[in-house]
Amino acid sequence: MKHLTLPAVAKLNLFLHITDRRPDGYHNLQTLFQLLDVGDELTFTLRQDDEIRLDCNNSELINEQNLVLRAARLLQQYSNCTQGCDIYLDKRLPMGGGLGGGSSDAATTLLGLNKLWQLNLTTDTLAGLGLKLGADVPLFVRGYTAFAEGVGEKLQPLPMAEKVYLVVTPDCHISTAEIFQHPDLTRNTPIISVDQVLTAPWRNDCQPLVEQLYPIVAITLQWLVEYAPCQMTGTGASVFAAFPDQTSAQHALAQLPPSWRGFIAKGVNQSPVWAALADTE
Repeated sequence: MKHLTLPAVAKLNLFLHITDRRPDGYHNLQTLFQLLDVGDELTFTLRQDDEIRLDCNNSELINEQNLVLRAARLLQQYSNCTQGCDIYLDKRLPMGGGLGGGSSDAATTLLGLNKLWQLNLTTDTLAGLGLKLGADVPLFVRGYTAFAEGVGEKLQPLPMAEKVYLVVTPDCHISTAEIFQHPDLTRNTPIISVDQVLTAPWRNDCQPLVEQLYPIVAITLQWLVEYAPCQMTGTGASVFAAFPDQTSAQHALAQLPPSWRGFIAKGVNQSPVWAALADTE
């Protein structure tokens, strides 16, 4: 195999509770990650040398800090692999939206190069490597909708009804670090058990602060709530609502203000990346 093309799907946080701040500065949280059936796409092509090169439809993302490059180099170093690759990232998800695009791209890179380079590393090993890159990367490596704790890396599969979602991103970019470092962030939400997830009230502890700091997010929520109950995902700026069917979601999307981005996606309990990998067997 010389070429491999794989999806890197988005996620929603159906709720996000921040339970405390750890001594290392990170936060303990509880969240329900819902995977979606849409996202970015990556193509991996074997090289004759050990170079790793990245190209992208967004030239701003071609830099050494891109999680795709970092994931590829981490995997190459960990496995002592002498092979290289060319990677093309077709970036479709909005950046800074709280949809996990960068983390998902990194996870797909780990999964894809494990296959292309024939490393045969386990999912547990790849998830452990992914955690070095970001707290959300193990979710996308494992590829299932899950209840998460810790910094988001302690995952329990929790299948959900596969609803239709409209995801809307206003024209702003939010720094996750800024939100988590802000003194006004709620950090004392009571811990719930996985058995309470489906009955406890859901909220995003970051949302009130983001609405205050970025009024356009509050405006977007006010617009979307006219069509369905809605909330923010992650630290924003994307917001979402579940709809009973594709037609009603399409009706709302058709009314979208011109400067905002929106897409319709279906919630899935298993990431399409695993089906795509299986098709290469």
